[in-house]
This record gives sequence, C-alpha cells and structure tokens, in this order.
Amino acid sequence: MTTDKFVLVNGQEVPIEGEKNLLELIRKAGIEIPTLCYHPKLSVYGACRLCVVEIEGRGIQTSCSTEPEPGMKIKTHTPALRNIRKVAVELFLANHKVECPTCDQMGNCKLEEIARKLGVNEVRFKKKKDFRPADTGSVAIYRDPDKCVLCGQCVRYCKEIHGIGAIDFAFRGKDTYVTPAFDRSVGDGECVNCGQCAAVCPVGAIVVKKHISPVQKALDDKTKTVVVHMAPAVRIGIGEEFGLVAGPETTGKMVAALRKLGFDKVYDTVYAADLTIMEEGTEFVNRLTKGGVLPQFTSCCPGWIKFIEEYYPELLPNLSSCKSPQQMMGAVMRELLPEQLGVKNEDLFVVSVMPCTAKKFEIRRPEFEYTKGKRDTDEVITVQELARMIKGSGIDFANLKPEEFDMPLGDKTGAGVIFGVTGGVTEAALRFAVEKVTGKVIDAKDLDYKAVRGSEGLLEATLDVEGTKLRIAIVHGLSNAHTVCKELLNGEVKYDFIEVMTCPGGCINGGGQPIDFNQAAKIERRTKQIYEADKNMPRRKSQDNPAVIATYEKLLKEPCGEKSHHLLHTHYYKRNF
Repeated sequence: MTTDKFVLVNGQEVPIEGEKNLLELIRKAGIEIPTLCYHPKLSVYGACRLCVVEIEGRGIQTSCSTEPEPGMKIKTHTPALRNIRKVAVELFLANHKVECPTCDQMGNCKLEEIARKLGVNEVRFKKKKDFRPADTGSVAIYRDPDKCVLCGQCVRYCKEIHGIGAIDFAFRGKDTYVTPAFDRSVGDGECVNCGQCAAVCPVGAIVVKKHISPVQKALDDKTKTVVVHMAPAVRIGIGEEFGLVAGPETTGKMVAALRKLGFDKVYDTVYAADLTIMEEGTEFVNRLTKGGVLPQFTSCCPGWIKFIEEYYPELLPNLSSCKSPQQMMGAVMRELLPEQLGVKNEDLFVVSVMPCTAKKFEIRRPEFEYTKGKRDTDEVITVQELARMIKGSGIDFANLKPEEFDMPLGDKTGAGVIFGVTGGVTEAALRFAVEKVTGKVIDAKDLDYKAVRGSEGLLEATLDVEGTKLRIAIVHGLSNAHTVCKELLNGEVKYDFIEVMTCPGGCINGGGQPIDFNQAAKIERRTKQIYEADKNMPRRKSQDNPAVIATYEKLLKEPCGEKSHHLLHTHYYKRNF
C-alpha cells in the first residue's frame, strides 16, 4: 500500500477516513490512548496532555488537537510517552482530593482507571492541603471543586450543547477552578438541573445529588404507605448497572427488586405518559382546529421548562399547560390511592424513579403542591440511586424472578414507552391526534412515524393529515432550542408542534442514568432498545390504555375538562436568573 491516504501508527498502516484528529484515527486502529478532557461532541481543549504521541519529524504532540496527514509516522507508547502520562497523572492526583473509598464515582472514575493502567503506584509531588467547601445548594447535583482536574468537559458541555454556560473557569494559574458566576451555588443561577455536567465529569467532581435517605426513612416508617413509579427510560438504563440487556425480563426484575426494598406498590409512569398524550394531544387538536396559539411546545421536560422561563418568557403562551408525566402520576395517585389502599393522604409517600436529575427540582416547584406542605411527589431518585439501594440491600438482581407492575396504574402502551427518546412524545401524540382529527383508526402497520425519528439536534418534518399540513420540529440539546426560539421570535420559521428535550437523545441519556462516557454509542443502543420495547407492546396507542380510559370514566370525565385542568395542568412564569 502507498501512504498517500494512510498514516503509520506503530508501523501499522491506518487509512484516513474523515477523522478530525489523530486520537480518533488511532482509536479506530484498536489502540487506546488515555484522555480526560476529550469529548467527540465538544470543542478540542487539549488540557490533560495524556493523549500525547510522537510524530516523526515533529516530536511529541497532543493527538486530540492534531489533524491526520498522509504519510505521518506515529508512535503511541514509547518510554518517553509513558513517562509523560505517568507524571501528568501524578500531578492530577496531587491536586485532587483523593477520597476513593467514599467517592460517589468510585468504579466509574477515569482518573482512577488511567492511574491503574499506567501503573501509578505513588504520587511524588506535594499534595494539596487547602480545600474549598463543596457546593451543596443544588437539588440536582453535588459539586466538589477540589476533585476537579480542570478537564473543562462540564464547562464546554453546558456552553456548547446547551448554550447556557452556568459554570466556567475562574481566576488563573494555580488558583484556577470551575464555578458559577460570582462563586454562587450552581443551584442559584441559570442551571437547568439536567445533570449532564455530572454525566461527563470523569472524576466525580460533579455527581448526582442523592436523595436515598428520605426514601429509606419512609420505607422504615411503618406508618407510611410507600408507593413508587418509574419513567419509561428507567427500564432501558437499570440493566446496565447489573450487566444485563434492557428488555421485559430486566424490567420485571426491577419491579421485584423494588418490592424487596419494601415499596408497598410498584407502578409505571408510562400510564401517566399515556395520560399526558390524552391531555396534550387534545390541547394540540383544540389549538389547531380552534385558532389557538401555535406552535405548541411540549412541556414534559423540566430542564426545558426552566430554560424557556429564563430565556424566552415571551413564548410561554406557546407552552403546553400539561404537567409532566411524573407530576400527573403524583396528582392522580393522590386522588385515587387513599381510597384504593385505605390510607390517609398524609401517610401516603410517593416516590418516582427517573433518568433525570431535573425531576428533583420539578417536584419542589410550588405549583406542584397537592395540599399545603404536601407535594404531588414526595421524592425522586435516579437510576443510579436505585441501583445503589438494590446493591446496598444485598439483592441479587440478576437472579431475581421477574414480577409484574401493580394495577391499574401499571398498565401502559408503547406510545408511553417511547416518551423516553427524543421524538417519542411527538410520535405518541401523532398516534393520538391523527385518529382524533380524521376519525379513523390507524392501522397497526402505520403506527411508526419514522419522519420524527432521528439523531439530529434539530429535526424538521411535515406530515399530511388528510390535506392538513402539520409542520413539526424535534429539538434536543438546548443550544438547538435557542436557535428555534430565536427564529420563531424573528418570524423566520413556522411550525405547528415542537418537542424539546434538554438532554441529547432524550431521557435515555438523562443525567441520572448509568454513567457511560461513550455518549454516541449509549444513545444509539438505548434508542434501539426503547423502540424495540414499543414494538413488543400489545397496545401501542395511548387512547387504547384501559387504565387511562377507566380514569376518565371514574375521575377526569374528559381530556382537558374541568377536573383534568385542576389536576393535570399548571402554569409557568417568567423566571429571573
């Protein structure tokens, strides 16, 4: 072979096939190079210096910031390179608050992993002794600045993927650290609580805020009836914590584990997702046919809700008034379960398991108090927290016999399941709205609206519903939401329906899901699994959920009716940073 389209990596010819840097090309060749600061979806930072390589004629260079050129001769693991990496890791460890046994990210820490692989057995440099206090002011995340290695992933993610910049570098030299503006708590600023900073932090400097203690306290209190429900994306993530593939059996094991933990009833938030479609779909049809405010934005994602309240309050009339499925579930439980279970509302403790850290913020909004001092939902734990509870209780998850959800609030359809992926809310709404508008039952083979599926940060689709053109936008990542909102306000675009999810890929990639630093692979894998779950459901339209139908007959009467508006709808407001 000639070298006009190849580089030589340790003597091996590796073709250049559009890789933007040597790091990606070398990894393609099956050679792993350590790095703490590189993320394929973010700008190149080149700060950790771990990905250095030797290039003939150029010396030692960082592979993440060097473009491949034909004919390059590269070495990746020479004695000099190994020594540079080991010294760099020692410097990180000297400046890092080492609390490995008690660190929340133990076992998922990239610094720990790299140190072990490089054989770093001692730190020869003077260790840092003066520590800053941890930031505990957010309900979503916990931030310890003295574990930070200044890799910049959280800073770049918040700024580049979300267009927010809630945290950034402050000061210079040895005094540099990551902090919100004016050194406030991250919970006091424009942070939308999505937890993606925790998802990309390689060293546990930012982690999910844990709320296991109040849940465990309720479980231990024999005067409390503790019920739990879990979001669609939870069944996709939980198996990863135990080395299992997502599927009905894994979901059943999760139900069994929750009962072993002591929960009195185990329900499925997918029931409330179906309920959301009935309400939000009816709201959209009403706006479409009666001259209401269009486009209609979805309102399921609490990170997006806080974002629009802060940045684009003039668009709040476009926002659906529906509560999220989590909050609808809590409200319905408060109405139905005391009578069904024979308990007082004050003795009913409602827990939700979510893939999302922003849900912790959502339940504490004053709009979601069921009665004074009593929330619709008492507490939220993430998939990470649930896995910790299961492991801490000595439950052998992998060998549990699968069990079924409690009924009727465990009934569901495939439409509710796909809420967990970007485009899923729109597709579920279409399965309802098209039948509502046309008066015709959609054939099973036509239920997959693939025009609204995709990985693009901004996906546009136009659907023809018996002559009515529906202009739809699917948005994930708040920098894309910035773009759409600005274009709407400037009159540059027109849509009828817009779905916005904060996290790229949707809830399957929520900040509370199991940590996986290969974002592209995990989104692709989890997206496939959630659509497979939909396909395997016996009912795939929200309007066919018998539990939802019964709820309207017994309690709500009709979608968007008086009782529904009282229980299932809310209002949002302009919010200052």
